[in-house]
Amino acid sequence: MKNYLKISGLALIALVGMMSCSKNDDATMEGESYNTSFEVTDAPIDNAEVEAVFVTITNVSVDGKSLEGFNATTVNLAALVNGKTEALGNLDLQAKSYSSIVFELDFDKDVNGDAPGCYVEKANGEKDALVATSNKITINDTFEVLANATNVIVIDFDLRKTIKEEKDGLSSDFNFVTMAELTAGIRTVNAELTGKISGSANDANNTSDKIIVYAYEKGTFNADVETQGKGESEVTFANAVTSAEVKGLSGSYSLDFLEEGEYELIFASYKEDDNSEFYFNALLNVESTTGLNLGAIEVSSALQISANVTVTGTK
Repeated sequence: MKNYLKISGLALIALVGMMSCSKNDDATMEGESYNTSFEVTDAPIDNAEVEAVFVTITNVSVDGKSLEGFNATTVNLAALVNGKTEALGNLDLQAKSYSSIVFELDFDKDVNGDAPGCYVEKANGEKDALVATSNKITINDTFEVLANATNVIVIDFDLRKTIKEEKDGLSSDFNFVTMAELTAGIRTVNAELTGKISGSANDANNTSDKIIVYAYEKGTFNADVETQGKGESEVTFANAVTSAEVKGLSGSYSLDFLEEGEYELIFASYKEDDNSEFYFNALLNVESTTGLNLGAIEVSSALQISANVTVTGTK
């Protein structure tokens, strides 16, 4: 009986020890952090009157913790297109999902002390101040920090969705959209989990003065809704994940930082009026020159897909 009790006691001690080690291992795994960098980029604004869009960022925080290495900066978002980014700072974060980034802006002054702090620079050199109802923008889009990976979180300020133009006769003013639309117009992705679609659009028949290509999640594009404008600020193509302008003699474009999934590409024609302003003209019929199904393009991480098309006319 005594031997039985001794054996039982030893087994109990061993079991407790194993449980303790297991808990310590779990705590170690849960507490491990990974250096995570944060960068900002932009999808282009489709307005010829806009030369640049400057915003002055005074603080960036994730779950209430400010980025390390960040200094207040005034950045031209309009220059950060086609995969270009600007580094903001970094944090050591645990491997999990996050859904709260807060940007603090200075509407009054830029980092040099000049007014205004956020503004549209028009083609004629005029500065048009940008303001919103709050200087704190909370981005609720979810991003993932991965274990044992190079984590670069890219914050995409889609100027096409976050800036609106208000016309008064022949003159126009620019401003931020509503706070709800502003929050919805900014997305966050881990670059490690994204791919890219790039290519060219051959418009031999000159159907357009400008062509914009929009990337939609497969099956989400509704022409009647997307071309009419959505919300208080009447943003067109509001549900597009991102967009790009077809540019240059080669008609090249680049849709960057696309999360894994299936996408459809929508090509839109814009015309230029007598005031050098572009307006939506029509959706374009296009054909892939490589046999790619433009309605179901599979994107996976670190993959660059080439999608060259020929414009055959308007819809």
